[in-house]
Amino acid sequence: MNLLRATATIGGLTLMSRIAGFVRDVLMARYIGAGMAADVFLIAFRLPNLFRSLFAEGAFSAAFVPMFNRQVGEDGGDLRRARRFAEDVLSVLLPVLLLFTFVMVVAAGPVVWALTGGFRDDDPAKFALAVDFTRLTFPYLMLVSLVALMGGILNSLGRFWVNAAAPVLLNITLISSLLLFAGKADVLVARGLALAVSLAGVAQLLWLLWGCLRADVRLRLRRPRLGADVRRMMQLIVPAALGAGAVQINLLISTALAARFLPEGAVSWLYYADRLNQLPLGIIGIGVGTALLPALSRQIGAGEDAAAQRTQNRAIELALLLTLPCAAGLALLAAPIIGTLLEQGAFLASDTGATSAALSVFALGLPAYVLIKVLTPGFHARQDTATPVRVALGAIAINLIGNLLLIWPLGHIGIAVATAVSAWANAAMLYLLLHRRGLFAIDARLRRTLPRLVLATALMGALLAGLLAALPFAAAATLAGRALLLLILIIGGALAYLAAVRLLGVITFAEFKAQFRRGKA
Repeated sequence: MNLLRATATIGGLTLMSRIAGFVRDVLMARYIGAGMAADVFLIAFRLPNLFRSLFAEGAFSAAFVPMFNRQVGEDGGDLRRARRFAEDVLSVLLPVLLLFTFVMVVAAGPVVWALTGGFRDDDPAKFALAVDFTRLTFPYLMLVSLVALMGGILNSLGRFWVNAAAPVLLNITLISSLLLFAGKADVLVARGLALAVSLAGVAQLLWLLWGCLRADVRLRLRRPRLGADVRRMMQLIVPAALGAGAVQINLLISTALAARFLPEGAVSWLYYADRLNQLPLGIIGIGVGTALLPALSRQIGAGEDAAAQRTQNRAIELALLLTLPCAAGLALLAAPIIGTLLEQGAFLASDTGATSAALSVFALGLPAYVLIKVLTPGFHARQDTATPVRVALGAIAINLIGNLLLIWPLGHIGIAVATAVSAWANAAMLYLLLHRRGLFAIDARLRRTLPRLVLATALMGALLAGLLAALPFAAAATLAGRALLLLILIIGGALAYLAAVRLLGVITFAEFKAQFRRGKA
């Protein structure tokens, strides 16, 4: 499978998951709004989401996939030694996860306090409900980690679609819970969602087990043994998790500050804004990054450093070609998007204003979030997981300082500003370190393409601003009317961008296809 096809496979399935996720969020907005029940559920859901990002989209792909691929390559495609390595990892991972889950369920109270500071209003009932919901969601941590292990195996074998489809099951399960409890008290609906999170983990685990069986990968449980390869992976996995999860850790910090110091609803405003911002990040950033790592690992392992640099240049080119217009569109159309998708039922016009303001700011950092996903494999493919974590810690410090400086004058908008700034700092530091070590340099083609992409995005943005001023969106009283006007805006912007890209001679699909074939990237 070539890199472009792998990216399209992962991105397409991620799009399906994010569409299902937006259906879930629309139903959440309708049935529990942005009040106390929503805030409490989102606090309980934040930690499982963090672990999904750290393990499924970060640590296992960064530490496990290169080691598994190396063993398969050294054995001429024979999976026996690589399978034994995976079984050794599973034998150590499973008891650790069981113990960790038990401890976290018992210690749910202190964990929630750490996430919220006890909430701004110091409401004992609200805090107790958050602890209760967190105990319901914690088993997902163990389940998603096992899913990540099997997903890493399947990604190594080029079966990207099975692992990429797993998040769809999470959203389907949560949607089913919302529909089942529709019309009930908002606290009951939120409790059902918390329980559904762990049930979704069971569904995802069964799905990955089926995928492994189809790939003729059958893992046996063995007595835990810390062999040399397992110890090496453990050394790589912790910094890989922290490095890959910098954005999620920043959001976790932001959630804690919002819960403690901002009015009720702030946690929900930031959540809904981040969810929309995560749509292109998941499709583009995670898609390109996941497909890029095995390709880079093979090229670097074969001593093809020049080919690896070309691959990474083309990956950045593809990522920015798709991300820049998304960022501009989200920033300019935040209010129409939020108003159309979420403003109904318990989600009020005031919630739309607050959420759209946060989305506009989050979108300014979207290209940086995607660049982080594309630049980080340049380190991981060389089994260097320490450097990205040092960069991530610096970005987390910038985010924390920014939050503390801006939360008072700007409220929840200040949190969004700090998150976007820290993402750009993270991306810039990753690039500079790769460049200074001679591991990556922007080639002539990318230097030529970048300003043209920026110009095409600016032309699209100018058209969108004009359409937004001309169309009577604010006067549209019905959901259908708002949806029609939003569709006109999106289609108009997309056509304008495609025309600008073509007129400016940025790139053609045929060029991408030729560049991303195996051995020519």
